[in-house]
Amino acid sequence: MFLQPFFMCLGCIFIAAFSNFQIATLSIGVFDSGYGGLTVLRKLVQTLPAYDYVYLGDNARAPYGTRSFGTVYRYTLEAVEWLFQQGCPLVVLACNTASAKALRTIQQNDLPKLAPDRRVLGVIRPTTEVIGKFSVSGQVGIMATPGTVASGSYPIEIEKFYPGLAVYQQACPMLVPLIENNDYQNPGGDYFIHKYVDQLLTQSAGMDTILLACTHYPLISNQIAKAAGEGIRVIGQDDIVAESLADYLKRHPEMEQRLSKTGKRAFYTTDSTDDFDKHAESFFGQRITSKLAVFRH
Repeated sequence: MFLQPFFMCLGCIFIAAFSNFQIATLSIGVFDSGYGGLTVLRKLVQTLPAYDYVYLGDNARAPYGTRSFGTVYRYTLEAVEWLFQQGCPLVVLACNTASAKALRTIQQNDLPKLAPDRRVLGVIRPTTEVIGKFSVSGQVGIMATPGTVASGSYPIEIEKFYPGLAVYQQACPMLVPLIENNDYQNPGGDYFIHKYVDQLLTQSAGMDTILLACTHYPLISNQIAKAAGEGIRVIGQDDIVAESLADYLKRHPEMEQRLSKTGKRAFYTTDSTDDFDKHAESFFGQRITSKLAVFRH
C-alpha cells in the first residue's frame, strides 16, 4: 500500500484517504453506517457485476439509528464527500437512517453547490415504489431502527404510491448491535426478534407483509419469518435496490457511460480493518480486505 492523501475542505472539515485504488476509476460508491450496506453491495455486484464499486462503512460512529437528524446528516455528508474524493460520480446510501435523515438535504442543498454533476441515491424511494405489490390485505408492517421510524419517511413515501395501504411501524433498537456483534443467533437475539415481531403484529391482525427497512436485517430474515409465522411475507431491500439501480442506469445513460467497468471492488472502514474484515464476510458472502478511511476535522 502506498499513501495517496486527498484533502478537501468542507467548512472546517478535512478528509484524508489512504488508498491504492486509482482516483481515475469512476466507481459506484456504496455507504452505510456499518456492515449492513454490504448486503446491498452483494446484490449490486450480482446484478451489475461489470461495474467498479467502493464501499465505505462508518463503523467508528455506528450505529446511526439512535442519533439526531443533525448528526446523521453531518456524518453522511462527510461520507459522501469522501466517496466523491475516491472518484465516485454516483453514491448509494445503503443505510435507511442516512436515507431518511440526510438524503433529501444533501440532494437539494449540498449537491447543487458542491458537485452538481454527481448523484446520491437512497434505499427508501425504490422500496416504497414497490412494497404495495407484495401485500394482498393492504396492510404492511415495517421493522426499522428508531431513527428511521421517527423520521416517518416510510409512511410518507408509501402514501405517495399506495394511498390506500395501511402502514404499521416497529422500532427495533437492539437488532443492529446484536447483528454487528454476531449475537443474533444467541438466546438474546431470539428474544428481541420475537419481541419486536410480536409488538408489530399486535398492531393489526390483517398484516400480511413485513418490510425489513434496515440493510442489516437480511441476516435475520429467516428468524423474523419464523417468529412471524405462516401467512406473513418478509421482504428485504437488497434485491429491490439492485433492480432499481439497474433501472436507473438504463434511464440515465449520461451517468452509466461515466462509470468504469473493470470489476474492481474496494472496501473501507473508519474503524479497525481487522474487525471489519472478520465481520464483513457474513454480510458480503465472501472474504474481503479493507483499508482505513480517516475523516480529519
